[in-house]
Amino acid sequence: MATILVVDDELGIRALLSEILTDEGHTVELAEDAAQARLVRESLRPDLVLLDIWMPDVDGVTLLKEWSASGQLQMPVIMMSGHGTIDTAVEATKYGASAFLEKPITLQKLLRAVEQALIKPAQRLAMGLATPYVRSDAPYNGEVQAGGGHGQPLLPSVAEGPRAEQSFDLDRPLREARDAFEKSYFEFHLAKEGGSMTRVAEKTGLERTHLYRKLKQLGVDLTRNKRGGG
Repeated sequence: MATILVVDDELGIRALLSEILTDEGHTVELAEDAAQARLVRESLRPDLVLLDIWMPDVDGVTLLKEWSASGQLQMPVIMMSGHGTIDTAVEATKYGASAFLEKPITLQKLLRAVEQALIKPAQRLAMGLATPYVRSDAPYNGEVQAGGGHGQPLLPSVAEGPRAEQSFDLDRPLREARDAFEKSYFEFHLAKEGGSMTRVAEKTGLERTHLYRKLKQLGVDLTRNKRGGG
């Protein structure tokens, strides 16, 4: 189990996260602002930090940049925010954040993000997990980096292949969410079956002509996983 530092100016959120993570067997330390976070980070060297972005004294991204610039970002950091934007999330990942959680944080998302962040580099590669975006000059080197220029967010170097578990953005109209799920579902089976329409039709229980129309409707690339059969 790990030592986790939770940094948030809201008492209720600190208490809730502490209770959940303690129940999972972790040791939890709390800080209500950047000043306390600096002290705890220096004295305890936590294995993971959950860091709120919007705090009254120094915001979380600024603290993340400070740790990065001073070589103190030697642990994964998960950013949290109830008012975050895509730009904020991208900025945080550029400075070494391993994940971004939007409040209110669900139990499932919290535990998944914590579990992923605590996976060691060798284990991550062995499990075929994606490498989070990191800077090429980021002090935290707990993840393998690949390609790209100095100071740029980087993508994994190894093809991930089909994944049975994926995350979906549910904060959208039902039709869009359903189409996104169905597209990922069929892409998974196409990759798994090497592009064979016959085997995918059998696996998904659809008639082949119906399956073909469905894939075209969803915009699935039928050539990407094709290997000559099916």
